[in-house]
Amino acid sequence: MGTTDSTNQQEDDVAKTLRALTGFINENTLLDLAGRFSETYHDVAKSSIEHFLVTPVTALPSGKEKGKFLSIDVGGTNLRAGFVELLGDLDNGESNGEKKEVSKIKRSNDRSWPIGDHLKMDQAEDLFTWVGDCIAEVIKEALSEVEPTESPFGEELLLGITFSFPMAQTCLSEATLLPMGKGFAITSDLNLGKMLLAGYARHLIEPTANGDNGASEATSSNKKRRISRLPRIRIAAITNDTVATFASLAYAVKAAPNSRVAMGLIVGTGTNATVPMKVEHLHEKKREALADSVETVVINTEWTIRGTDKPLIDLNIKTSWDSELDKNSDAPGFQPFEYMTAGRYLGEIVRLVFVDVVAMDSEACLPPSLSTKNAIPTRFLSEVVARADFEVVTKELEKRYASTSSPTAFWTTQRVILIRDIAYAVQQRSSALIAAACVGLLDCVHDIQIDRSGESASKPNGNGTQKEGIEELVIAYAGGTISQYPEWLETCQRWIDILVTKASPANASKKVVLKEALDGGIIGAGVLAGMTDDIA
Repeated sequence: MGTTDSTNQQEDDVAKTLRALTGFINENTLLDLAGRFSETYHDVAKSSIEHFLVTPVTALPSGKEKGKFLSIDVGGTNLRAGFVELLGDLDNGESNGEKKEVSKIKRSNDRSWPIGDHLKMDQAEDLFTWVGDCIAEVIKEALSEVEPTESPFGEELLLGITFSFPMAQTCLSEATLLPMGKGFAITSDLNLGKMLLAGYARHLIEPTANGDNGASEATSSNKKRRISRLPRIRIAAITNDTVATFASLAYAVKAAPNSRVAMGLIVGTGTNATVPMKVEHLHEKKREALADSVETVVINTEWTIRGTDKPLIDLNIKTSWDSELDKNSDAPGFQPFEYMTAGRYLGEIVRLVFVDVVAMDSEACLPPSLSTKNAIPTRFLSEVVARADFEVVTKELEKRYASTSSPTAFWTTQRVILIRDIAYAVQQRSSALIAAACVGLLDCVHDIQIDRSGESASKPNGNGTQKEGIEELVIAYAGGTISQYPEWLETCQRWIDILVTKASPANASKKVVLKEALDGGIIGAGVLAGMTDDIA
């Protein structure tokens, strides 16, 4: 085969590869996918006990909640902790005759730690002991900022917890941890609150058991111990990251008359969504712990867990690379939709695709480092491949993935272009899939409408009334992938706009908008801790 024929064949191979990733990204297929997602969500809400989990959140924040709370956010990659102070329903001030926004939330003593792989793989006690140590660091830092004789938190500090993993709950302050995923090996059912309190317990220094209040020496000793020990913690709220994101924006943003937060969305290390749902559409076992008077409850959809990828299979959207990644993942078959869309996996999909295309070139000698699972981090794609100029990308690829045995340079112009094109296709696919899932979920709960054959365009919205003007439905989002990967957010919003418009004339009065809930995991945990009396 001549050089020209070989080049043409390689170009055809690349074009075929990119079509396998993005060929479905068009209005008709994505709308079909959104409708199928809606039907799948309706079915699993009604029939499955591992999807569409009921949370104890049966009311939304009023915006008037007040108080200071310790919040922690345990994610798939990082642990964050800090204090959140809610200031309640403040009036906006005026400066020079112009209104200015006054923050309703104060933050302090924020800290962040990466969660080491050894903590993910070890015993649960080791993970939660480490979490307890991190909590103690934040409290000690806060105490160091006040006079030694002060006790700003009293004897008990209210704690709000955001936990980015599946869990079962019947009340806001308790949760049973379910198999975790995202690289964590912990699989047994655990009482999350008890595990966390046990991890923190060693930082409590109790007064001496036989302290005699009548003896000045003992009294002095006990007083010193009371001042020096850290406050006890009482868990006020435990929630999922999507619920926290949803609650944080609902509290912080004073909604316009025709605007409301309709959904919470996480696209970071993993992906998940939360949405208020009528209890009548849920499996009867999910309704057992709810009071008879409850009509709507916030749902943790767990929309990535096995079975939710049926629409992707039916429309032949899943590729051989997705199947390979799934098969070699830490939990094969557990979260197939997440493996196609979330930050923990995008880099590996790019690697698998790139290696396959390079293997078609008989003259190529793949750098050994690219044969290793997870050799391409998604962050490298986001921060370098998608952002840097061509020369910088080439140098970084040569440094990270050096060829050790090829007499010629591996990173030719064509191969640098190839990996950038594959990374772009994988990003576009992730954004489009999440957009279709969002539209499907909003249709499932009747906030928007996707017309089916023979269906009238009169299905009521979530409030049961047709509002005048445009109703803004806010999707509160958080997560490194959606907020930091170039073009991810814009692509997702564009497809949501297109699909909502195309889905039905009934959506002419709807506008679905993605809005960032910055630090939603931390703030939302504090907001829910402040809502304890409303939800209990």
